[in-house]
Amino acid sequence: MNRTHASTLIALGLVGAVATFLLELATAASGHAVFIPPLTLALTLVIIAVAVVALAIPIRRAVRGKATGRIDPFRAMRTAALAKACALAAALLLGGGVGVLVYLLSRTAIASTGPILLTVVSSLAALVLLVAGLVAESFCILPPDDDDEGHAHA
Repeated sequence: MNRTHASTLIALGLVGAVATFLLELATAASGHAVFIPPLTLALTLVIIAVAVVALAIPIRRAVRGKATGRIDPFRAMRTAALAKACALAAALLLGGGVGVLVYLLSRTAIASTGPILLTVVSSLAALVLLVAGLVAESFCILPPDDDDEGHAHA
């Protein structure tokens, strides 16, 4: 599995921002209430971030040779896939939060600080999940073998 590239994260963030901004615009134009991310979204994202890093720490210890037991390679692969999925989803959510924030701040009658604060908190929680996913993914990467280094320079 390849590491997550910054270009992928940026592209997902832009897609999330544009899609959410347009969705907010269409919702408001149809006369319905716009979406404001609840506080529970931010709390859930932070809890998931902590869980992903906690799952990756034993794998990091095993990779560095400091683990007391053996780590199942399937568990390591699942954890790496979960970390990558968290990073990708967090990029999309971060873009979505930025889209909502841009929509709220672009109105002629600026909303009260409550919805803006909730959007900023949710965006920051998505950023925390993004960083946690990337850190957990890096914890699951095996170092190159000595044989691989010799063949790479030859």
